Amino acid sequence: MDQKIRRRDVLRGGLGLSLVAIGGSKADAQDDPAAARPQPGDLLVRDGDDGKKPLTHAEIAADAKPTVAWAMEPDSKTVRNGSRFNRLVVGRLGDDLFAFTAICTHDGCDVTDWLADEHVLSCPCHFSKFDPKDGGRVKDGPAPRALPQLPLKVVNGVLVVAQPFTSRVGFESQ
Repeated sequence: MDQKIRRRDVLRGGLGLSLVAIGGSKADAQDDPAAARPQPGDLLVRDGDDGKKPLTHAEIAADAKPTVAWAMEPDSKTVRNGSRFNRLVVGRLGDDLFAFTAICTHDGCDVTDWLADEHVLSCPCHFSKFDPKDGGRVKDGPAPRALPQLPLKVVNGVLVVAQPFTSRVGFESQ
């Protein structure tokens, strides 16, 4: 009997420490502006642009492969690339701009493929297809839900985050 109590106590203690560690990591991420989710008013910058030049509407070619980008806090110029969950694919179909998380909702791979003939985003890992004309809805494949969208607006020709992601960014690995 005493041995079972000790095992149970050890298991509870381990679980408690795990939860503290997880909570600590989350708090650290919340305190890191580079890891914070995109915020309304953030600008977008091209992935790898050390000059941090804000993306403009004119730079996003219509019906072409989307651009990989990050949000950037405009005052401090902090690029929100401290979490891969903030990575974006930004494109334009006709005059309609779109921005979605680059994280597949199935297994967390990067959704950076563009099937030009179908005008859909595609995940190269398990071939899920997402329709940017329909809010990132799953068109084909194992992904369980649409890609979270990041609503944008254009201010003086520059792309600006209008609202937070439309749903939780992440994946449901099976």
